Amino acid sequence: MSFQRPDGRQPNQIRPISFDRQFTKFASGSVLAKSGDTQVLCSVTIKPGVPRFLENTGQGWLTAEYRMLPGSTPQRQEREFMKLSGRTQEIQRLIGRSLRSCLDMQLLGERTILVDADVLQADAGTRTTSITGGFVAVADALNKLVQKGELERSPIIRQVAAVSVGLLEGEPFLDLNYLEDVAAEIDCNVVMNGDLNIIEIQGTAEEGSFSRSQLNQILDVAETGIQELLEAQRQALVRSH
Repeated sequence: MSFQRPDGRQPNQIRPISFDRQFTKFASGSVLAKSGDTQVLCSVTIKPGVPRFLENTGQGWLTAEYRMLPGSTPQRQEREFMKLSGRTQEIQRLIGRSLRSCLDMQLLGERTILVDADVLQADAGTRTTSITGGFVAVADALNKLVQKGELERSPIIRQVAAVSVGLLEGEPFLDLNYLEDVAAEIDCNVVMNGDLNIIEIQGTAEEGSFSRSQLNQILDVAETGIQELLEAQRQALVRSH
C-alpha cells in the first residue's frame, strides 16, 4: 500500500502553479507565485553598480533576500532583523545561485539585480517556489530595460525552475506540501535549467539513508515536474500585460 496524498494528487503530479505578474506597482518586476497553498511574492529591483569584487569588470551581479512573513504559518513567524537564521541564509543563497545561473553577466553590465522573496503563505516548497517565480520576475524586470533601450537584449540565456521530491514509504513523490514534507523520510530540492541540466540538488535523509537508485528515481520525478514548471513560466511570460 503506497502513501496516499492528502490532496489526492498522483505521486508525479505538481500542485497547481500560477504567476500573477506585475503584482506591485513600483518594483521593476514583481510576481505573486502560487504553488498549491504556498504563496511567495517575488520582487525585483535593478540598480547601477556591483559589489566591490566586480567593479571595473563589466560584469553584473544578482543577489537574493528571503523572508517568511509573520502570518505565513499557523504560529506567527518572528520577524528576522539583524540576525538571520541559518535556514534563511541558506535559502537566500540558494535562490541567488539558482537565478545567477540563467544570466549572462557580461550582457547585464555593471548592474545589480536584487530579488526579494517574501513568503506570504507557507505550505512547504517556499524555496523552490521562490526560484521558479523569481525567474519570471527577473525576466519581466530585464525586459523592461530592453524596452527602455538601456539593454540591447535580455541577459537571460536559459530558464531555471525548482521543485521538491520526497520519499514516502520508499516511493518518490513530487512537490510536497507541508503534511507530506513532515512525513517524508527523504526530502530533496532539485534546481534545473531549461536544458534539464542540474543546477543544484539538496538531498537530506531525515531517517536513515537513501540509495543511489533512489536518488535516480528522485531526479527522474523531479525532471517531469520541472518540465511542467518551465512550460508554465513560458506561458506566463508570453501573456502581455
